[in-house]
Amino acid sequence: MTVYGATNLDVVVIGAGQAGLSAAYHLRRRGFAPYDDFVVLDADPAPGGAWAHRSPSLRMATVHGFHDLPDFELPEPDPDAPAREVVPGYFAAYEARHSLPVVRPARVGAVRPTGGGRLLVESDAGSWSARALINATGTWTRPFLPHYSGHFAGRQLHYADYRGPEGFAGRRVVVVGGGASAIQLLSELAAVAETVWATRREPVFRDGPFSPEAGRAAVALVEERVRQGLPVRSVVSVTGLGPSVALRRARELGALHRQPMFDRLTERGVLWHGPDGDRELPVDAIVWATGFRPETGHLAPLHLREPGGGIRLDGTRAVADPRIHLVGYGPSASTIGANRAGRAAVNEIARLLGRPVAGVGQRS
Repeated sequence: MTVYGATNLDVVVIGAGQAGLSAAYHLRRRGFAPYDDFVVLDADPAPGGAWAHRSPSLRMATVHGFHDLPDFELPEPDPDAPAREVVPGYFAAYEARHSLPVVRPARVGAVRPTGGGRLLVESDAGSWSARALINATGTWTRPFLPHYSGHFAGRQLHYADYRGPEGFAGRRVVVVGGGASAIQLLSELAAVAETVWATRREPVFRDGPFSPEAGRAAVALVEERVRQGLPVRSVVSVTGLGPSVALRRARELGALHRQPMFDRLTERGVLWHGPDGDRELPVDAIVWATGFRPETGHLAPLHLREPGGGIRLDGTRAVADPRIHLVGYGPSASTIGANRAGRAAVNEIARLLGRPVAGVGQRS
């Protein structure tokens, strides 16, 4: 059966990051045959997902949590090795180890309903007709930049475009955002530049490890928004900032003195309104560590969005269309959550399509 063209399959997985590879693994475990029953479409030319696009300065020692894919542990990495090399190498080995049918580069432009209860997945590498879809496109391709009035003549970039502290030496840099990405930036930039940290809310720091109970409670808060069809929040946004190598470095550099969010941009920098008048701070650059939004535009023809602006899910299944599962979305937008979501989505799809329960004698 040809891979390209309008090929009939049972399942198409979109995205070959952590969530997509986990789903592909569990599809094989359930007895779905690579290329004959399912494929994984990946927009990138090589393995790695979002990790391949991270800053070269992000080392494995400062990665904010990573969980192994099912049935293959990440070999103990050099803490100083760039994450953008280690993790893509691990993903490549995983694809080969489990003979996963990843087609790349294949950027999906639209998923459309068709007659006979099937879905047409259109990409720049061809089209596939599927009975079910697992969307694992993540968020990296949709960086969020909030709008602020005014115009700043200096350098501005989002965390997605940050490539290390080189070029900021001796400058004054505003880092915007209260999450782990902002802490990574501060831990690097404060060593070479004067940094100003601005957040909308007072950051919450956790002194100790995150308990399983607290983790479940945080996931439940994000999950409730998804069940209501509201725009998703990241799990990290409700867990607070836990101890990490990056946090320790930023603290040692004196970079954790948070300022409230500025009110507008000026040509020379940023400006706060106050009871005693306006206060302007001249700066050389602004780095926005303001997060990402889910990449789901290709699903628009399916009309999954609720009036609240999000896609309402029951577990991983879209309430508006039970053939569609979103993994690495909302409560499963973490490496361990993506693994679990991939398995859960495949279990539901297997039941929907009448597949047997995985067991002894099935290929893995």
